[in-house]
Amino acid sequence: MTIDSTNLPKHVAITMDGNGRWATQRKLPRTSGHNEGLKTAKRIVKAAADLGIKSLTLYAFSTENWKRAEQEVGFLMNLIHTHLKGELQFYKDNNIRINHIGDISALPKNIQNDLLECMEDTKNFNNLTLNLAINYGGRDEILRGVKKALAAGVDFNSLKEADFSKYLDMPECSDVDLLIRTGGEQRLSNFLLWHVAYSEFVYTDTLWPDYSEEEFYRHIESFTKRERRFGAEKAKK
Repeated sequence: MTIDSTNLPKHVAITMDGNGRWATQRKLPRTSGHNEGLKTAKRIVKAAADLGIKSLTLYAFSTENWKRAEQEVGFLMNLIHTHLKGELQFYKDNNIRINHIGDISALPKNIQNDLLECMEDTKNFNNLTLNLAINYGGRDEILRGVKKALAAGVDFNSLKEADFSKYLDMPECSDVDLLIRTGGEQRLSNFLLWHVAYSEFVYTDTLWPDYSEEEFYRHIESFTKRERRFGAEKAKK
């Protein structure tokens, strides 16, 4: 496999779907799937950093995930807490900056503190920006952005797209170039609605815990061979 390093996506986003089904297929509790999914996430983050991708956004917990069973939500919150506390050295070793996107105010206080501490500790790292979408919803992000713009006194009659982007959750990152979704479903699920306007999409039936670095590399290679026109007519030869 040969990946054209001059044509890498600057920003990759992943909907990490299939943890629960992975566990069910093995007659294991859903929590086992989330544990395995976290291991996969770490491997893919390392692969993205090694490739030279500048931004990676992972859909970890949506605004709709609160509807899940209380025990599962509690486990996920504890998993996030443990990961943020235990993986700081990994982020330092790989020069990875952590950023949170989503409504932090609705998260448990200890998770809020973990995220803020992790962002502070990694703020000067510049190899890869890892956006963790926790309590995130695309519509919610846009609505919060509008409220921020209103509070800042923005003149909406003269507001441009680039200016509005400054009020969203990751203004320092470019739009998403490549969106990958595992688990076989083919929908956005309220993920990064503003940022994926001209993204390339890859859907795979692979359940997230089984998603490998090799498959990730194949998806990156596929991206490098696509012609992106952003609505313009195909160039004539």
